[in-house]
Amino acid sequence: MTESTASSNAQEFWEGFYQDRDQIWTGNPNPLLVREVAGLDPGSALDLGCGEGADAVWLAGRGWQVTAVDVSATALGRAAAHAQDASVAERIVFAEYDLAQSFPEGTFDLVSAQFFHSPVAQDDERTKVLRRAAEAVGVGGVLLIAGHAGWPSFVTDRHDVHFPTMDEVLAGLALGDEWRVETADAVEREVTGPEGQMGRRTDTILRIRR
Repeated sequence: MTESTASSNAQEFWEGFYQDRDQIWTGNPNPLLVREVAGLDPGSALDLGCGEGADAVWLAGRGWQVTAVDVSATALGRAAAHAQDASVAERIVFAEYDLAQSFPEGTFDLVSAQFFHSPVAQDDERTKVLRRAAEAVGVGGVLLIAGHAGWPSFVTDRHDVHFPTMDEVLAGLALGDEWRVETADAVEREVTGPEGQMGRRTDTILRIRR
């Protein structure tokens, strides 16, 4: 099932992004999500910026009931097809949201924001969405935030994007005493550029329990 509450410049940008190619991502779940969630008991999950649906499908395949949202109808269509192919469509609700404008109702056992970066959003907009994500975590639940710490090592001429540090993300969330940080980790990995160049990139992961 797919619902829609999105209408924005972000929608136009991400529609163009996904329509540029028939498939953008690998179809595999984000490794940091797998690492941090594999040991959790399944419950309800909210996947923010779900893209083509790999994380949502992986979660549903492990018993989670997933609400997966994105601003791009094209991405959501691919995600729904992926879920159908994986026989988990009945465990996922796909919904079209511009999260800077509106947010899914309810609370969840897991709220996941994987690489929630956007060239058409300001830092304060991202912080606002992540604060709303924290509000959507039920008592005992987990907020999971993965992000890039910077550009790949082969990119040396880009200084126009700010990648928040883990400390900056935590400061922006302004969480109360009922929260505890279970994971705060930086992970370096090998990456391949669009012209086949090899390099390294560091990602960060925060797992915070309410």
